[in-house]
Formats: sequence, structure tokens, C-alpha cells
Amino acid sequence: MELKYRAIKGVNDILPDESGRWQSLESKWRDLCRRYGYRDIRTPIFEATELFTRSIGEVTDIVSKEMYTFEDKGGRSLTLKPEGTAPVVRAYLEHNLAAEGGNIKLCYFTPFFRQERPQKGRYRQAHQMGAEFIGAAEPSADAELIGMVTQFFGELGFDQDSIGLSLNTIGCRECRPAYREALQSYLRQNASTLCATCQDRIERNPMRALDCKVPDCQPILDAAPPIDPYLCEACSAHFEGLSALMKQMGIVYERNHRLARGFDYYTRTTFEVQGKFLGAQNAICGGGRYDTLVEELGGTPTPALGFGIGVERVLMMMTEMNLPLSEEEPPVAFVVTLGDSARTEGLLLAQLLRQAGLAVEIDHTARSLKAQMRLADKCRARFAILIGDNEIAQGTVALKNLQTHEQREVLRGALIETLRSEAQ
Repeated sequence: MELKYRAIKGVNDILPDESGRWQSLESKWRDLCRRYGYRDIRTPIFEATELFTRSIGEVTDIVSKEMYTFEDKGGRSLTLKPEGTAPVVRAYLEHNLAAEGGNIKLCYFTPFFRQERPQKGRYRQAHQMGAEFIGAAEPSADAELIGMVTQFFGELGFDQDSIGLSLNTIGCRECRPAYREALQSYLRQNASTLCATCQDRIERNPMRALDCKVPDCQPILDAAPPIDPYLCEACSAHFEGLSALMKQMGIVYERNHRLARGFDYYTRTTFEVQGKFLGAQNAICGGGRYDTLVEELGGTPTPALGFGIGVERVLMMMTEMNLPLSEEEPPVAFVVTLGDSARTEGLLLAQLLRQAGLAVEIDHTARSLKAQMRLADKCRARFAILIGDNEIAQGTVALKNLQTHEQREVLRGALIETLRSEAQ
């Protein structure tokens, strides 16, 4: 029979056999955030379109080509969020989180949406783990944030043979115009050898050309002038301070003068983690400073920085590298019932065990003993709890260890403690 409905191209179902790995990754992420002092925030799936056009930049690919934008019944332009930072800053301002005092650290695990061509590790609905550090201007905050990123990937089992860290500075609004002019002049001189997209970016936003992945453009872009001679004293000192701290922390990185990232809100520090098995589109994490974004969205001048990690890409790399992630925890026991009376008793017992915090499964379709035992094996239960007329009369159950195949009688009143002690 032909299926009537299928998932839309570029989006994916996360099936039960996969969801355990997702939960394990999210658990590791939230544990790391707890250790670094980040608190969870959850923003809406859609926002006013202007939030993204103003923060990300109207001439970026995301805004000009990739956003899911629609008009609601009230005539408002709304957009499914294509990234996580702008909604967090909007929430920070709307709810006056600055009143809490000190630095504000927020983290999230969220879906995002982009109308781009689906390819390996890139989907129209994907998921992102992100962290935003609002209020800290010092290079030590950058070092702590990047240290958090490298620690996370290290705890997942990645090493320097599988991922690489790139670092750059793109200056601030005081010193960047001079660099923009120098870069623009260089690109104009070489325009005839650049792709059509790069040619378009020369006048509109020349720093976006540095992100180009077209092979023929790479020699020209690699030879583009670096930003360092154009940095103001404050930006130069900030980057030197960050570099020194990262060296002291033992964080290995490569300086990439072309790393500008895809959002216009970045200032000074930009960084990216690349997976070495993902081809040209190899970024699995990216971030940096956005010291002007809070002000641009209506707040007072406030330094800030953050990053996002692509969940699907990380899981893809972990699969290819055979890195372990805990799968969904199987039930402790499967209740096997023999006869009509036992089915009722089995249901009551299963409910009692679940109320005690134990994961338990039971069959509801009067299958045979053999069929129920197959179900217990299929769901990877540690124990089978067998109940028949004899067990009901004696107030016992037959407890079978499905790993060792040992079976013994256990009093009903002692079953909870027995399972707790033996399931550890």
C-alpha cells in the first residue's frame, strides 16, 4: 500500500531506537551547563521577522535566502527561528533579566529552521545546543566559553584527530570599517576570478565573501588581507589576552583569518569547531562575541558572547567514529502473567512497581508464556516477573534473571527492594 503522507523533505522523525542517544547527549550537555553556571531558557519557535533581519543582517544568506517567513491573520510578519541567540537576547530584554545583577548565563536545546538544500548533516529542521553569556567584556570570559566548548567535545570522546578549533577576531564597529574598505578594494581587483555570489557580496557585505566554499575562489580569498593591521588598540589587546589565556589553558587552535561567521552581529572574537569527516560543510559548533546586539535590540550597551552546537552533526560524527552514547534505559522487569486472574494481579503489581520508581512492562493481549518471554527479551528487561494462580495463592512471584536465567521465588512484599538492590 502506498503511503498517503510522508515527512516533508529536509525534516526527520527521531524514532524510539534513536531517541535514547539524543536524551543521553542532552543530559551530558545540561550537566556541563550546570557545572559552568548556565540556566535553561526556552524561547518560542517563531518570532517577529524583524528580530532576525535586524540582528543577523539583511544581506546574510540566512535572512535573504533561508528563513521560513509567513504572515499571520493579523498581518504580522513572523519567522520560524533560524538560530538561538537573537530570541534569547530578546527574552533577556523583555523580562529584564539584567535586574538579577552580575553576569547572566543562559543555555538551551532547541529546534531551528532554515530553507536550505538538505545534505549530509544539514536539514530544514535541525537542533542546536547553545549557551549565551551576557554581561562580561573581559578576554577571560571568551577563554572560559571556548574552554567549555572544548571540554564538552572532549567528554564526548572527540580528539584532535577528529575535530579542529579555529579562532579569529573581526574587530569592532570602530576599526572594522577600515578593514572592510581594504577587503572590498582587494576583492574588486580580483572580481573577475570570483564566483557570482562573491561578486555580489563585494559591494553589499564583503566579509561574507570570506565564507565562500567554491573551490575556484579559495586561492583569491586565502590571499585576502588579514584584519590584524586594522584592529584598534582595544580589539588587538583583547585578542592577545585571549590567545595568551588559551595557551595557558592548553587549548589547541588554528588562527583562521577568514573566519567571520555568518551573522552580522558578531564583534571581536569568532570561533568554530570543525568535524574532519563532514566534507566542505564541516562546522559542528560556532560562536563568538556580539557586544552590540543587546543595544541594537533596544537595551543598554552590554557585552555578550555565545555559541551553538549542531546536534545532528555531532550525533552523525559519533556514529561514524563509534563513540558511545547511552541508549534509552530498558525496563527493569517485564511482568509475565499466566491466566485471567493473573492478568489483573499483574497489572496491579506493575502499577505498584512503577509508583515505586521502577520501569516495568506488561503484556495486555493474553499472549502465551513463550510469546511474553520473547517480548521481555525484545525490550531488554533485566528480569521477568512470573505470576500464575499458585503465586497469587502464596503471595509470591517467580523472579527470573534474564541474563543469568536463574529463577527463584520472592515474596510480593519484598519484590520492590529485591529489584532495587539487584538492578544496580
